[in-house]
Amino acid sequence: MSYNIPLFKLNYDEEEENAILETIRSKWISIGAKTTELEELTCSMFNVRYSIGLANCTVALHLALRLLNIGENDEVILPSLTFVATANAVRYVNATPVFCDIKGLDDLTIDPDKIEKLITGKTKAIIVMHYAGFPCDMKRIMEIAEKYNLKVVEDACHGPLSEYDGMKLGTIGDIGCFSFFSNKNVSTGEGGLLVTNNPELAERAKLLRSHGMTTMSYERAKGHSTSYDVIDLGYNYRIDDIHSSLAVVQFKKLQGDLKKRESVREHYLKRLNSIDNLVIPFGDNKRFVSNYIFPVVVKNSTAEKRDAIRTELQKKGIQTSVHYPAVHRFSIYSAYSKSLPLTEYVTDNEITLPMYASLSENEIDYIADSLIKAL
Repeated sequence: MSYNIPLFKLNYDEEEENAILETIRSKWISIGAKTTELEELTCSMFNVRYSIGLANCTVALHLALRLLNIGENDEVILPSLTFVATANAVRYVNATPVFCDIKGLDDLTIDPDKIEKLITGKTKAIIVMHYAGFPCDMKRIMEIAEKYNLKVVEDACHGPLSEYDGMKLGTIGDIGCFSFFSNKNVSTGEGGLLVTNNPELAERAKLLRSHGMTTMSYERAKGHSTSYDVIDLGYNYRIDDIHSSLAVVQFKKLQGDLKKRESVREHYLKRLNSIDNLVIPFGDNKRFVSNYIFPVVVKNSTAEKRDAIRTELQKKGIQTSVHYPAVHRFSIYSAYSKSLPLTEYVTDNEITLPMYASLSENEIDYIADSLIKAL
């Protein structure tokens, strides 16, 4: 069905159209000059040394674990309140996912104290996911990682340009991973980035994204090289220049888009903060964040009650979603399942409300009034 107020709207105009046309007319559409431009632009915007364009965030997470030599018999601690790709990446390298609970209903990020209690002799890494673009407690998590000699991967697909103590999310751990999926802050349909400050990891990431080949087709086409060797077992994880051209435009718009999202969030908070049976996660946040989504958690509720509320909003033409079904409840992860009471409550009682830069105050008022009536 069509919605009067969708969950998300693309921030697209003639700039994206012209960028694609320019790339097509260049006669080179696979990975090349536009991808290099994207990588240089994001290095500058994230204040990070290396940025590697990839096909999507899932392959970025997979590469991150390969680069960090995570493998069979290793354990990786990660949240269950995330998209399944975060956990799938652990399985791709034959490691064991160890699911960790969140901090609370008002902070939906992974709990550092619970991380430390899950560490064993087999633990080799922590994957954090910056829910909705709000940062995990990275100071505490990096202290734990240093104490136990663990690697840290940031799933920052929700948080491009979100800040934490003067640093951009994705640049704090060993490796950061970003998504350009069609509903993300930077939208190209598919696409992603891997960022790091480690030159050895960056060099191997470039190698692994293209079959382990020592030179790229673009380099050979331009006459910079005429042959190649294959020196590692790599993949076809490349982004192409059509998607990169879209990403360049989207990143140039991003700061302005996030400022508008900040205003959208402020009006939501004004309308919903005082509702007794709602929790607005991250309500006291003072940092600049991406506001990828706007989640609310219904108090003293059940999954059935939450779903009934979503149905009432749907009748009003308001699209909602759930972020996320808990990964440890999926059939494929039944062998790794455990009791995660806070995660389970949130996955049963969270509602994601519409969030995008062009959402008007009148539309937010309509959403808030409809939600309050449905509670």
